[in-house]
Amino acid sequence: MNTTADNLRGAWSFPTTVWFGAGKISMLARACKALGIARPMLVTDPGLAGLDMVTQTIDAAGTEEVPVTLFSDIKPNPVYSNITAGVSALRTAGCDGIIAFGGGSSLDAGKAIALKAAQPDDGIDFWNFEEGRRDWQQAVSPLPILAIPTTAGTGSETGRSSVVLDEATDRKVIITHPGMMPGIVIADPELTLNLPAHITAATGMDALAHCLEAYCSPFHNPLCDGVAVEGMRLVRENLTVAVKDGGNLAARANMLAAAAMGSTAFQKGLGAIHAMSHPIGALYDTHHGLTNAVVMPYVLTRNRDAISEKLARISAYIGLTEDAADTTAGFKAFVAWTLDLRQQFDMPHTLAALGVPDDRFDELADMAAADPTALANPVALTTDDFRGLFEAAHAGTLG
Repeated sequence: MNTTADNLRGAWSFPTTVWFGAGKISMLARACKALGIARPMLVTDPGLAGLDMVTQTIDAAGTEEVPVTLFSDIKPNPVYSNITAGVSALRTAGCDGIIAFGGGSSLDAGKAIALKAAQPDDGIDFWNFEEGRRDWQQAVSPLPILAIPTTAGTGSETGRSSVVLDEATDRKVIITHPGMMPGIVIADPELTLNLPAHITAATGMDALAHCLEAYCSPFHNPLCDGVAVEGMRLVRENLTVAVKDGGNLAARANMLAAAAMGSTAFQKGLGAIHAMSHPIGALYDTHHGLTNAVVMPYVLTRNRDAISEKLARISAYIGLTEDAADTTAGFKAFVAWTLDLRQQFDMPHTLAALGVPDDRFDELADMAAADPTALANPVALTTDDFRGLFEAAHAGTLG
């Protein structure tokens, strides 16, 4: 690894205010007032919309003179029409801010609605906010955002971007604006207690993927490295516990922290795991965290030469091995751990088992190579390389 002074450069920014702990949801009205939100629109998914946790949250805010409008027309992989419908609902209700409440889909959608709603109708095209562009510098700042996660996975609550499916192109687009960072996060682990085991597992693997890819990214950001390493330790010690014993509040809290840490860390970059999972999700509507779990060991194997030293260090730190200098044992132990997690959680081991057919690999490879997350992979991958990865992940071939 090249660590000359010329490469030790970066622009670092760490996230927002987080009110963390059991029972913190009671501070919702206070958080809205702190952000200057008088009439929030709560964005969530249809499954959560009718649950007591949402209705009780809305009722409690109302008693403190913060009337809440509910919007729940959100797909598991948010699409652009969800965003435009949300903007219309917000303007009709006269809302002045967003409460993004739920899993990654709700958080991403809420943040994207806050961005689009702030722009004039003749303003910057929504897709011009794609990551890597600079159009946001001429944009109006998004409406204020309060984020309340109910899963421990995406960490979108501490991120400046949203992933939105462009229905016209079947492409997942990373929409970015610095103002999409929520002004306050309420991270209350009690809101995650009723999460089903399979969703706990899939979202937890997403948190692991974020920490892992950020840590392996070749860019220089030792602050993110430290956050990612500790995030992986929390996953190692708590994910299996949370899946097996969903009522374990300590494990739920630690996984909620790990998810936020993963999102914080991946401002350093992600990699081929996400570059592959984005087009798979776009074309086949698969669960993002589950897709990450399926492709993870295949990407690690492809990146081995560039990441074996790092994986040896993290394997020793989280207790998979004893010798951080043994790169062979450390790499093998880490990959074996990811395979063991998939087996524990009864997850598919191949794209074929995930339900992904083998007739669009060329298209998937093109989309993966063009995905912005591919730029941070520790090994530069061509379209042909990605095609080989899709083939390997489909067949279950670990090279």
